Amino acid sequence: MSQWLTLSRAAHLLGISRVALQKRIREGDLPSFDGMVAVDDLQRTWPQLDLDESGSFEKTRAIREDAFARRLRERVLPSQEALAQRLFVQGQELAELQRTLTRYHALFDVLQVRLAQTPQVTAGELQKLLDEGLARALSAPAPAADVAALDAMLRVMSAHVTVKPSGREFFVEGSETLLKAALRAGLAPNYGCGNGVCGLCKARVVAGEARAVAPSDYRFSEAEKTQNHVLMCVCTAHSSDLVLEVLEAGAPEDIPEQRIVAKVRSVDVLNDEVMRLHLQTPRSNRLRFLAGQRVTLGVTAGQASGADIHGEYPVASCPCDDRNLIFHISRSDRRSGLCPPGIPLRGPASADFSHAVFEGRIKSGDDLSVWGPWGRFVLVEDSARPLVFVAVEDGFAPINSLIEHAIAVDAAESIALYWASARPGGQYLPNQCRAWAAALDEFSYLPLATDDLPTALKEHAGLSNSEVYLAGAAAHVEPLAAALLVAGLPPSQLHVEAL
Repeated sequence: MSQWLTLSRAAHLLGISRVALQKRIREGDLPSFDGMVAVDDLQRTWPQLDLDESGSFEKTRAIREDAFARRLRERVLPSQEALAQRLFVQGQELAELQRTLTRYHALFDVLQVRLAQTPQVTAGELQKLLDEGLARALSAPAPAADVAALDAMLRVMSAHVTVKPSGREFFVEGSETLLKAALRAGLAPNYGCGNGVCGLCKARVVAGEARAVAPSDYRFSEAEKTQNHVLMCVCTAHSSDLVLEVLEAGAPEDIPEQRIVAKVRSVDVLNDEVMRLHLQTPRSNRLRFLAGQRVTLGVTAGQASGADIHGEYPVASCPCDDRNLIFHISRSDRRSGLCPPGIPLRGPASADFSHAVFEGRIKSGDDLSVWGPWGRFVLVEDSARPLVFVAVEDGFAPINSLIEHAIAVDAAESIALYWASARPGGQYLPNQCRAWAAALDEFSYLPLATDDLPTALKEHAGLSNSEVYLAGAAAHVEPLAAALLVAGLPPSQLHVEAL
């Protein structure tokens, strides 16, 4: 009887995306039942797959060879207690398989006795077949890189977590916290401080076991203890499979407005017209946002000028790393001015903030206020359509955030990126885009001139059946959006961020 795996577990083993598995199922190449696939079917569908060369098998080989190394124990493997628990469960499963084999052996013994008592010529031949078949079943060695054996090893390494009620799934590597693993996988759980104080990241353990790996000052009520609540920010998965009931943000209105103070880590030149601003939030006060959203950045009076200056900019980084916020600041920003002291920092991007960045008045070590998030330019995660991202000039910033998030959550079968610029070299992160295209089979990247963009989109196969995300200056994207609607793209599939 073949072993059954969830789609997420199978994709994790084979080193491919869950979306790629779902595509093979829809095409009829891979049988499935109730969201599960059989190990035997996986090996038949991917006969050319060399598990010895896969990242997952390399990971297990490293563990086997260096199992007692200090670095591996402390940084790669889960805690000894968690490992013992998972190995105990694995031992129980192995014992059950052995008991099943014993029962089959007893059944064959009964058949042999009865066949020996049957005075027919064919009975001896059949008995011989049974003897030989049973001997093969009990003595045949397992394949060196069998998917089922690899899954058993990875269950010790990576705990599988299912989130209710959304049905989303993610893997916990080593002893990382549930919150960190969920954010890394692109989920948007509710949380606040991230260090076990506020209690906003409470989750209820429905099945499996979670254990604390960090101290916490939060005190659960008796009802919460009875209902098996844990804090995702201080707990890790203790069992190989865990089911959590988690409150997730599904829309921008689910994310509260926040105001925090972040420190400038670095200001780097991307090209003559764009600077990269890297902020880091405090560990105890991180920013919750959805990929594609904007925030207001502010400089307090007396720090870089005599008045408060501010600018509203898209976050260019992925929410999966909530402490490190990346912004692409354009030199050509001319959309606002100074904000007098005492006036709330809220409004369009400020030319004066841009000038402060380019003139070096905002530098590493400075404190900046971060207020937000704002905007509805976010990924439609319940859509299975192909994704088409269109960035015009520095409209790439929110597109970058969306792409990183889409990759993290396996959001679509294919991703196409068009980045248009009126000047040569205007695509200021070309290596990153080429790296995406090289690493992902279903990712395409086309840099082009702004004037060539309408023709390229018109020639894009299947555009009317895609989710299209368009970002850039209003003067560029609004006419293009109108043209796409006239060409037949449904309005519900067009998402525009006019900066």
